[in-house]
Amino acid sequence: MPHWADGILATSGGPVYRVSTRWTRRDRVGQVRSRISTFRMAYTVEPGIYAVGNPSRESEIFVSANYKLSFDILRRELKGLNAWILVIDTKGINVWCAAGKGTFGTEELVSRMAKTGIAGLVDHRRIIVPQLGAPGVDANLVKKESGFRVYYGPARASDIPAYLSSNYTATREMRTVQFRLIDRLILTPIELNPLLKIIPVFAMAVLLVFGLQPSGIVFMSAFTHGLPIFILGVIAILAGTLFTPVFLPFIPFRSFAIKGWLAGAILIFPYLYYIDWLVPGKILMTAFSFLFFPMVSSYLGLQFTGASTYTSLSGVKKELKIGIPVYISSGIASLVLLVIYKINEWGIV
Repeated sequence: MPHWADGILATSGGPVYRVSTRWTRRDRVGQVRSRISTFRMAYTVEPGIYAVGNPSRESEIFVSANYKLSFDILRRELKGLNAWILVIDTKGINVWCAAGKGTFGTEELVSRMAKTGIAGLVDHRRIIVPQLGAPGVDANLVKKESGFRVYYGPARASDIPAYLSSNYTATREMRTVQFRLIDRLILTPIELNPLLKIIPVFAMAVLLVFGLQPSGIVFMSAFTHGLPIFILGVIAILAGTLFTPVFLPFIPFRSFAIKGWLAGAILIFPYLYYIDWLVPGKILMTAFSFLFFPMVSSYLGLQFTGASTYTSLSGVKKELKIGIPVYISSGIASLVLLVIYKINEWGIV
């Protein structure tokens, strides 16, 4: 029996797990791990029917993705209710992302209803789908194929009791998808964590490039010339993965790529001033820094489109169509500047 189940309920369609509405320490640890690592890719629940409390033939049916964190949040908010949960196969993806990808969709919903025989467990023909799953579900087609009427629940599972009390009527506040500072902060570790693993590789590459001299590797040169570049790299990463999400509503322009670029440019400027690179004698490294590092921040900022609640697929495609050629061109230009800098340093020209 799964640790989140507190019993088995016998039904006309066979036994189903009765889920607990309380989170255990294991659930909380799983939430943290899914927020900061690729652990989320395997954090799933078996698709099927689950019971909350002691559901009857008049109890509501709530639909969930089989991403366990989505499932956990739903069951926690159903405390004190008797209900059915229908978990559909979204390939371990959360409701909102799965709706965009098509895995939280009409076909899978209708198919899962048929496979589980959910219609035989209730006398009504209502099924409550989370609002964030609405883009993937055609209510008319679900009605035609299954006989069930789709009700779109509130944006937040915490509003479910109030939604039911108001006879399936959601207020404007219930329909509003908020993207507050805390919401954005929660999403930053998953963007930042993979990059922390490559920082040692970046450090070694920087030390190698800036320590390389005609006579071999000079460690003093590697440290004195490479350390500022390494610090600029760390600043660029933080600008794209932390500064951009935190200050997202306040950074000008709609484009996430431009927001990320501005964040990078703003944050590296004080450091360049501090190390006295904003002078004619440092023009090559200054140009390299302003070309390369804001571009890195821009690219990382663009990745946050997949986590935000107010981007569209068409908008992301447009940004990528414009951004990728710019990134490639900037990368090549940065490399050329770096090569020219090394040639000058070695006294070849």
